[in-house]
Amino acid sequence: MKSIVLQEFRHHGPFTLLGAIVGVGIVVLLRLWMPAFLSTDRAADLFEFTHPLHVVLSAMVTAAIFQNYRARPKRTWAGVLSVIAVGYIGSIGIATLSDCLIPYWAERLLGMEHAHAHIGILEMPLIINFAALFGIGFAYWTPKTHFPHTGHVLLSMAASLFHILRAQSGTFSVLESISIALFLFIAVWIPCCLSDIVFPLLFIKKPDLS
Repeated sequence: MKSIVLQEFRHHGPFTLLGAIVGVGIVVLLRLWMPAFLSTDRAADLFEFTHPLHVVLSAMVTAAIFQNYRARPKRTWAGVLSVIAVGYIGSIGIATLSDCLIPYWAERLLGMEHAHAHIGILEMPLIINFAALFGIGFAYWTPKTHFPHTGHVLLSMAASLFHILRAQSGTFSVLESISIALFLFIAVWIPCCLSDIVFPLLFIKKPDLS
């Protein structure tokens, strides 16, 4: 289990760092040349679109990992409830940390004018709960992880970045851009690997790693 976790962290580190740098670079250029295109209001709308999608893919991957590595019990109510519990807590808990709390801490540290912790599960509970349950249900019947995990990382980065963009209008300085890229890397790399790999495996007594 430890080797799998370390392998996933090493594998996604460079990809996540490159994505954070490219994402911030694109945003800086757009804010410089087309400021109305990524206004704070547009960023808020994009956050409210990407955050639920992130929850869907997070739930899919977390529940699928739990499904794939646990012993293969019959489809009992206990088995169904365990998949729902792991997928729900892992997806909403980690997505909130990644998309909402870490970006909010970045906004506060950088002194952004409209820093606010927009917590998806509190501000749009019906949408977020449906997103989590949809992802869990899909993973329960089709527990595949390769594509959803890649999408999970990209959507997490987008949601985290849009959360930050809604906190400040105008362009970012060079120091702010570097700081945002660093926070994006932390917000995506560690929580996504924790959600997709570490969290579901914590509930596996004897994982079948063959």
